[in-house]
Amino acid sequence: MCEFAIPGAQNTTVLVVGATSRIGRILVRKLMLRGYAVKALVRKADEEVVEVLPRSVEIVIGDVGDPTTVKSAVQGCNKIIYCATARSSITADLFRVDHQGVYNLSKAFQDHNNKLAQLRAGKSSKSKLMIAKFKTASSLDGWEVRQGTYFQDVVTTKYDGGMDAKFEFTENEDAVFSGYVFNRGGYVELSKKLSLPLGCTLDRYEGLVLSVGGNGRSYVLILEAGPSGDPSQSRLYFARISTKVGFCRVRVPFSSFRPVKPDHPVLDPFLVHTLTIRFEPRKQRTIEVNARKNQDLRSFQLILEYVKALPTGQETDFVLVSCSGLGIEPSRREQVLKAKRAGEDSLRRSGLGYTIVRPGPLQEEPGGQRALIFDQGNRISRGISCADVADICVKALHDTTARNKSFDVCYEYVADDGMELYELVAHLPDKANNYLTPALSVLEKNT
Repeated sequence: MCEFAIPGAQNTTVLVVGATSRIGRILVRKLMLRGYAVKALVRKADEEVVEVLPRSVEIVIGDVGDPTTVKSAVQGCNKIIYCATARSSITADLFRVDHQGVYNLSKAFQDHNNKLAQLRAGKSSKSKLMIAKFKTASSLDGWEVRQGTYFQDVVTTKYDGGMDAKFEFTENEDAVFSGYVFNRGGYVELSKKLSLPLGCTLDRYEGLVLSVGGNGRSYVLILEAGPSGDPSQSRLYFARISTKVGFCRVRVPFSSFRPVKPDHPVLDPFLVHTLTIRFEPRKQRTIEVNARKNQDLRSFQLILEYVKALPTGQETDFVLVSCSGLGIEPSRREQVLKAKRAGEDSLRRSGLGYTIVRPGPLQEEPGGQRALIFDQGNRISRGISCADVADICVKALHDTTARNKSFDVCYEYVADDGMELYELVAHLPDKANNYLTPALSVLEKNT
């Protein structure tokens, strides 16, 4: 075995999207040197492309914006590294590559895993679990609308403007939870006792994802956990979520839920038996939409499509090379970052284990020569070599600390006063140096 080979690499096929990019060309060679089988998705296999890639690389012709060709590209792959970038700043090009491309690849890969699981007469470990789907009027059965107050005093009673809420299936075939809370300290909520498939428990999952629409209000998601037969032993855990005007998907990791009573233990997903969505007028924010200048933050409308549980796992399935925004011309930075962040969001919601790398401005120089900074605070201000980014992608494939994390990375630098709170990890030019694990172990997960 080659001295650079990684255990398990011989049984792993990696699809590299953007194999002819500055990072991709180095990445392909690093993967092959370590024993991986490599497939490269390219738009056209002309002579120039063929010369750039090693002969042993399997070349797949396709367009990331075309779901059909993407579907064939993921066949037989175990992991994906996406380092493609739009060649222009035209909005349509940015959308196709940085947003739609990531969505198409993640969906095709998830579908591929599901198909393999069905052939084994089982279910893919990467599949999301459907907890609630609001497609028919009967799907609203079991959901209870309730109202209450956090406190009651003379002032509250004097200025009580009332509250009301309803949950209905409209003529447009939407499940809509709507209402208002005009009294101080009041809230309304929608709650249901969960009914999971036989043999399924939420401890096998990492969090929830909600597909919702509405007028951009924030809500409190509450999980009730404890022995289902003994309500007196139940404990409440909450997490605040924000929605957008229109439709969006909201990812809520179980680790973000906090006990209502501080002395209670952390949430055990195995014991969760009830889900509640609560609206309260406090802590609402004004939505910056021209047509909504006179907003009443005490009223709300929430359209529910589904609630799913996101699977847990050990390793990353999909590595995405995004960008930090540094080095991009100010005139086009906003539209580039908008497309990049949309692609990141679609990957987070896919249910796949992900690693999102946001490097500083790329530089053409040897890797492994300088220390690297890993950060999650949008504070990096230096560049990084393409070779170092490629090395991070390779190491992230089997590093359990890299799963479901997003981070910025650049060369070491001396921080400005008050900005010293970054994680500095020495990166030595040694093939045996596992600098990534200590660097990522201190970073927040599900970011």
